[in-house]
Amino acid sequence: MTNPPLDVDLSVEHGLGLEEGIAAQERLLRAGRAAVHVATLRDAALSYGVGVDDRAPYLDRARADRVPVVRRPSGGSGLVHLPGDLLWAVVLPRTDRRVGRDFLRAYDRLGRGLVDLLAARRVAARWIIPPGLSEGYCPLSSRGQVLESGGRVLAAAAQHATSSTLLHSGALPRTLDRGQIARWFELPSPGPADALTCLTEVGLLDPPEEIARSLGRHLVTALERQGAP
Repeated sequence: MTNPPLDVDLSVEHGLGLEEGIAAQERLLRAGRAAVHVATLRDAALSYGVGVDDRAPYLDRARADRVPVVRRPSGGSGLVHLPGDLLWAVVLPRTDRRVGRDFLRAYDRLGRGLVDLLAARRVAARWIIPPGLSEGYCPLSSRGQVLESGGRVLAAAAQHATSSTLLHSGALPRTLDRGQIARWFELPSPGPADALTCLTEVGLLDPPEEIARSLGRHLVTALERQGAP
C-alpha cells in the first residue's frame, strides 16, 4: 500500500547563510502553498525584526565584531545565530483552517513540531508567555511566546503575514554564547542571558543535519494531524 501524498510540502537544506535561509522562507511565502522549511546555518549572524531601527546599538556592536546583521521581514527584535543553529518555518494559506482567527497567538499549534521533536528525545518543552527580561533580545522580550524547557528559554518565533499567506518561523539554537549576547545587548552577566538554553544543553547532541531532518518531519506530522484544509 502506498502512502497518501502529503498535504504539506517539506524542504530541508543544510549549510545555508542566514540571508539564504530567510530568502528560502520568503519564496515559500510567495508561493502560497502549505509548506515546512528547515535549514541549518553555516555562519554566525545577528538578525533583527522588521520594526527595529537599523541604528540600534546592538547592531553596531555586531558590525564592529565583523558579524553580519540581517533584517528579517518578520517581527521581533534581535537574535544571535551561530553555526549549526536551525531555522524553521511553517507556511499556510490564510484560508487554511489550521491558520485560524487566533494565528497571532497560535504558537503551540503552529510550533507543535518543536515540542514533539523534544518529546521524542524525552525532553519536556512548551510554548509559554515570554519572561520580559530584555526587550532587545527577542527570546527574552515580553512579546509573543517562547519555547521553554527545563525552566529556560530555548527558542522564539515570529510571523510574516500577507493578505493570502502566513509565515510562522523561528530559530532553534544548537549552541549558545551567553557572553556575546550579554555584551551586544548590554545585559548584566550573570543576568538575563542565563535564562536561555540550547539544544546541546537539553541533551540533543546529534549532528545539526540530523536534527533538521527530524524537526522537518515533526513539523509536517503535527500539521497533518490537524487535518487538511
